[in-house]
Amino acid sequence: MSTSSAKQYLTFTLGGETFALETERVREVIELVPITRIPQTPPHVRGVINLRGHAVPVVDLRVQFALGDVRDTVNTCIIIVEISIDDEIMAIGAIVDSVREVFEMEDEVISPPPRMGTSIKAEFLKGMGKQEDNFIMILDIDRVFSTEELSAIQEIA
Repeated sequence: MSTSSAKQYLTFTLGGETFALETERVREVIELVPITRIPQTPPHVRGVINLRGHAVPVVDLRVQFALGDVRDTVNTCIIIVEISIDDEIMAIGAIVDSVREVFEMEDEVISPPPRMGTSIKAEFLKGMGKQEDNFIMILDIDRVFSTEELSAIQEIA
């Protein structure tokens, strides 16, 4: 009997690189909607959106990961993810260049994140996966947003 466990991942692009998030952390994907800018927030915090009557903070992952300032396109969208902060689930929008697909990957094919050679800090990564001949950086969404940052974002929302 095999004890292998496969998880589903949502793949998306940022600055020409392919990233993935565990689908269990993704609430939904929406098209880019008007974002209300909040004064005195870090540059990567774009502002808030109205999502069915709730204010949801939106972070531009391209800016957060220092991938350069890229103009929004018709493919730019917002992935609504769920983050746990102080035993409370909070929705945050993450702007990405485009969403690709959902696919399944076995835990055994995921290797630890490399210490160097990636466009973002290794601490933001859970590991490196592979789909066909392409490497995919699997984000650790809880580490992407620090506790202090989440507290500040929570106050915005």
